[in-house]
Amino acid sequence: MPDQQIDYHNWKPKHNPWLVALTVTIATFMEVLDTSIANVALPHMAGSLGASEEEATWVLTSYLVSSAVVLPISGWLATRFGRKRFYMACVTVFTICSFLCGIAPTLPLLILARVLQGAGGGGLAPSEQAILADTFPVSKRGQAFAVYGMAVVVAPAIGPTLGGWITDNFNWHWIFFINVPFGILSLFLSHRMVEDPPYLKEEQKKTKGVDTVGLGLICVGVGCLEFVLDKGQEKDWFGDHMITGFFILAICALVTFVIWEWNHEDPVVDIKLLRVRNFGTAIFLQFILGMVLFGSTVLIPQFLQVLMGYTAERAGMALSPGALVLILMMPIAGRLISKIDARLLVSIGYAITALGLYNLTRLDLETSFGTIVLWRMLQVCGLAFVFIPISTLNYVGVPFNKNNQISSFSNFARNIGGSVGTALLTTFLQRNAQAHQATLSANVISGSARYMNFIEATKQALVRLGQSPDQASQTAIGHAYQMLVQQSSMLSYVNAFWGLSIIIACLVPLPFIMRKPPKMSKAAGEAMGH
Repeated sequence: MPDQQIDYHNWKPKHNPWLVALTVTIATFMEVLDTSIANVALPHMAGSLGASEEEATWVLTSYLVSSAVVLPISGWLATRFGRKRFYMACVTVFTICSFLCGIAPTLPLLILARVLQGAGGGGLAPSEQAILADTFPVSKRGQAFAVYGMAVVVAPAIGPTLGGWITDNFNWHWIFFINVPFGILSLFLSHRMVEDPPYLKEEQKKTKGVDTVGLGLICVGVGCLEFVLDKGQEKDWFGDHMITGFFILAICALVTFVIWEWNHEDPVVDIKLLRVRNFGTAIFLQFILGMVLFGSTVLIPQFLQVLMGYTAERAGMALSPGALVLILMMPIAGRLISKIDARLLVSIGYAITALGLYNLTRLDLETSFGTIVLWRMLQVCGLAFVFIPISTLNYVGVPFNKNNQISSFSNFARNIGGSVGTALLTTFLQRNAQAHQATLSANVISGSARYMNFIEATKQALVRLGQSPDQASQTAIGHAYQMLVQQSSMLSYVNAFWGLSIIIACLVPLPFIMRKPPKMSKAAGEAMGH
């Protein structure tokens, strides 16, 4: 073992580490982009494939479920089959299935292709993070994760804009076809640039039989949980027997999985890693990061499209400048990680994010496009100072031979956080809007002077436009109701931003639970490896 540790610490990749980083970022950016790019094209898919919009949502659900199942076991698969081999297999499956999605003539075939595409895509981000952790010395990891962060954080922000532009100017098939050339390029460069370090080859030789029970339990548990989160609001949650059944099955499978894996000598997912204080805390912070990142990315476009009448493309354009801010902030955060306590950076990042979300509570139906763009840019400023330090702190105090497990665990936490955040926010918006509607309607009394004055003024305006008095009266009442619904929805969005802001503000002191990371030096790197 000492010889292997010395070999590991002396090992360096044959190629420039930054070329390796750019190589693996291509496929991950492509995969993360694919999780959001299809959203705006669903109506077009439904129309051309002869399906309803509700049926077309399975194009998204099938991908998310499949990807979520592969994420937590990708670390085990990478160790068992070799990380480079596993990574290239994922790129191959993702690329081929992207082409199959583009040529799918029916909805069932498109959904099948999306399931397989998600299985390939689920292993890309964890593999990239583990490759970067092994390729770069500890002192350079922050900057390396800045490159990785651009793929994971920026791609969801520009996905809706790019998807809307492609759909409007070409057709929905091309949101899948664009993956093919990038996939081929990624395969070529990965074959040339990526390599497995010596310790990983040794770990591969030690792998024992397949833990079929653990694999089965996590596939059932995560698959059912992702289905519940994605379809819960649509099916009225536990008012629907299918959602209730899948939720019970998910909980039973996941609880059994944790007990089984805790006592297994070669687990698919090493649950005991959560006992490491830094790693357990970092996983929780990754989960919250996913909730905020994906939740706010869903809230703002919905607000712009539903309440302000923006097109999908224009709503996406309101988010895109925020992505540019992240591109600028990621390298800065990457450099600061080697100079400032990573825990302090995370706290600063959460404080900035909380202030940015609080600022969004000022949104109303008169807010200009430029103001929304500016507020979104302010809201995402802090995310770089959260994402990169957490990604670096993940590895503190954990043996280097667990790098594959760490990366798959942290990516899984962030993605599940995104699913939970989106599901909770969607439900909150609908229920809170109903509550506001009931409150506001209680103040709309048909005999009140203010209400009657509004109806009369609207009626007179409509009569001057050529409507009959009876028709104008009905239209005025309908207009009043529409305003009531619109105001109720707007208040629910404001409350959602309030809630997110408070949650994030409560997390500001939490990073200091973690132990202070060692100095970013070679000696520290060796200490972390033992």
